[in-house]
Amino acid sequence: MLTGEIQIRVRYAETDRMGLLHHANYLVYFEQARTELLRGRHASYKELEDQGYFLVVAKAEVKFKNPAHYDDVLTIRTTVTRTSAVRLEHKYEVFRDGVLITEGATTLACVGRDGKLREMPQWLSETK
Repeated sequence: MLTGEIQIRVRYAETDRMGLLHHANYLVYFEQARTELLRGRHASYKELEDQGYFLVVAKAEVKFKNPAHYDDVLTIRTTVTRTSAVRLEHKYEVFRDGVLITEGATTLACVGRDGKLREMPQWLSETK
């Protein structure tokens, strides 16, 4: 399975009044991790979109085990868990100091400029 890791430091603007990473920002971090995983395959979302392929989030899940705090350095491990001609599924694991604090998953659907489902490029649907 295709897997990659990135590190992100929690910025002050991403936290709530208690100094905890706001829950909505986990999805932003997941997107950044997916983008870097794709870039690691020598491709980018921009290139896909320029060719008329758009990956939209059809489903997202986040399971919180422990909070992340301002200035924490998080490691996000992203794994492609399943692909089809029109869907791409990812699993995310967020670690702080080697301890798993959050898990997540997304399902992306490939659509064209018209917003209708379309098959992904073959190299992307074989990303496993």
